[in-house]
Amino acid sequence: MWKKPLALLGTSALICAGEMARELSTFRVRRYRMEVPGLESGREIRCLFLSDLHGKEYGKENKKLLEQIEKERPDFILAGGDMLTRTQPETDRTALALMRRLVSVAPVYAANGNHEQKMKENTELYGDRYDRYRDALKEGGIRVLENETCLFRKGSFQASITGLEIPLSCYRHFGREELQVEEINKRVGESPKKGYRILMAHTPAYMDTYWEWGADLVLSGHLHGGVVRLPVLGGVITPQMQLFPRYSGDMYTKKDGQSCVVSRGLGTHTVNVRLYNMAELVCFSLIGKRD
Repeated sequence: MWKKPLALLGTSALICAGEMARELSTFRVRRYRMEVPGLESGREIRCLFLSDLHGKEYGKENKKLLEQIEKERPDFILAGGDMLTRTQPETDRTALALMRRLVSVAPVYAANGNHEQKMKENTELYGDRYDRYRDALKEGGIRVLENETCLFRKGSFQASITGLEIPLSCYRHFGREELQVEEINKRVGESPKKGYRILMAHTPAYMDTYWEWGADLVLSGHLHGGVVRLPVLGGVITPQMQLFPRYSGDMYTKKDGQSCVVSRGLGTHTVNVRLYNMAELVCFSLIGKRD
């Protein structure tokens, strides 16, 4: 009486194992479109968003990933952090090699994730490793935004791009701190008054606070899509061991037009699992509102 259930269980396990192996070896392009003010009717500006690479390579020296990035013909590229893994120094080289080649495609703006930030703030563990990594990015022509804002202009369109580093206590697995708008203002200042406001904030756990700060578009990652994704429910678990996070890997839009895109990431670390949760390169198009 147990033969059929056991056979079914074994078959299901094999299917899941095969799917996980496939998803860990490839990526997809996920595309979003959003109408923005200040852009001529019908005009399009394309941006690529990379997050949570963790030193992953798709082909030798990320050849497959770079080829796809070139095909997308972006106007600018944003890197949202965790491009390396702090416990694996060899991932620094992989991340740098990719990032520095992106500059030949389009202007590149980079913010830090928790891995870069922990290296930066815990020099007793990591020495000057972060400084060397950051300096190499800057020498390669990449704008590194450490609690900073810069402007991107194309024609009459203007966007502010802010890279936010939140307190490391906000990344705790248990007992993480709340984040207030005042803390964001303390770190990056008040949100710009003009132009389209893009905020790169690595964890989506404080999305309502980012919107309250004034971001028109928030770009996050960190959750790797929730590791396993289920229909309707979405991502299953966060790095902080919280089940079914509200924002785990999609585009979400408020009634007032504010939105966020949460990348499912390009790599993994520690728990190398993806199931029904393909790694992704995010491409979003900013579209001028038609009259």
